[in-house]
Amino acid sequence: MPEHEKQMVIAACDRFIHEVLQPKFLPEIVPTEWNYPVGIYGKWHANRFRFIQRFRSDRSDAIASEFDAPFARIEWVAPGLFNVAYHRYTGEWRTIFERVSLKEALHLIETEILLQPT
Repeated sequence: MPEHEKQMVIAACDRFIHEVLQPKFLPEIVPTEWNYPVGIYGKWHANRFRFIQRFRSDRSDAIASEFDAPFARIEWVAPGLFNVAYHRYTGEWRTIFERVSLKEALHLIETEILLQPT
């Protein structure tokens, strides 16, 4: 993937997280007795951008006070085209849309329940 396209994708995904995902799926942080979401962010890895939800636990018996859980991923397959996958509870990624534009990939993450944060 060309570096300039990678940087464009990262910028678009970061904007999408801040302008769409956080307001829609995490408008405020609400502590609970169990694990609760405290943030949504993205991370580039190889030729993929992963969307990740950060959780916190205030329990004294928690293994870790915070942890990350990926929920969706876009994978660059050709100039301007991406596969879209969701993260299963088993730890596997399942591709459910192939060769879509970046705009369509982000729209799918916003609207398809399998691709959304919990």
